[in-house]
Amino acid sequence: MIKFLVFDVDGCLTDGSIIYGNNQDEYKTFNVKDGLAIVSWHKLGFKSAIITGRSSKVVEKRADELGITHVYQGVKDKKTLLKKILKEENLTLENVGAIGDDLNDFEMLKNIGWSFTPNNGINLIKMHVKTVLTTDGGKGAVREMIDLVVKKEGLEKEFLKLWQ
Repeated sequence: MIKFLVFDVDGCLTDGSIIYGNNQDEYKTFNVKDGLAIVSWHKLGFKSAIITGRSSKVVEKRADELGITHVYQGVKDKKTLLKKILKEENLTLENVGAIGDDLNDFEMLKNIGWSFTPNNGINLIKMHVKTVLTTDGGKGAVREMIDLVVKKEGLEKEFLKLWQ
């Protein structure tokens, strides 16, 4: 059973664009539907993590808003870090669903229970994940991922009741 979700940021939770302001402030655009699905996942009693190769204060803020307690930025070896997190959570790789879109996600994605990439993930990743989503990163891909996991695990009724 999938009990833990992992999200890459750039290209998955965002469209991969990075905008710098005049003061070197960094801006990213997040999809509200992804956010509602993540919050709902947590309300079902499950956890999630952000594991990303870049570092950004914006990511910290978004993770805090969504209640994501495992937030790791500037990560080079996502697979090794994920194994450490799972040991703390008493879970296995088979319990993980994760989304990634580029080469730095490859090792993590090929070793888990259910791997996803957005429709605009790179072709090499598309060839090796279990599910290529129909939605692009930053445009609801994480929402589509969570909806698929909820359906597969038979949690649709509980998911719908969360907001009634």
